[in-house]
Amino acid sequence: MLKHRGFPGRLPGTDFQFTIRRANKKGARPLVRRERFRDRKAPDRRADTAFLAALIVHFGDEPFERGNLDAGRLSWLLGREVVAVGKLDPTDYHQLLRVDMKRAEAGFPELFAEEPPEFDWEDADWDDEDPEDGDAS
Repeated sequence: MLKHRGFPGRLPGTDFQFTIRRANKKGARPLVRRERFRDRKAPDRRADTAFLAALIVHFGDEPFERGNLDAGRLSWLLGREVVAVGKLDPTDYHQLLRVDMKRAEAGFPELFAEEPPEFDWEDADWDDEDPEDGDAS
């Protein structure tokens, strides 16, 4: 499983997780398109916005490997702002994805405003090393 170095581990000041520390021994948690309803709570919407902002900053519109990105958080954007490159294998850590910038701008116009929202990405609780398997990659 590819670990995306420099990608925020979570939304600062919350328990909204953006990455996982290690691969699941039973296999990757499946990506499933989740429906976003208008009555979602503000913190959930902010987590979606912050996660998409991090994807755009980190990858732009280039394809990227799912790797250690959280399946639950990806699922809120899947099929809309984040699309599969090729056929989707929902349980593959190596699945290539990309941000669809047109859909991202339509769904999250605040990210493309002259002054987009700022997120404090300093995440003191996240470390790049996995103490259980000694794998720093």
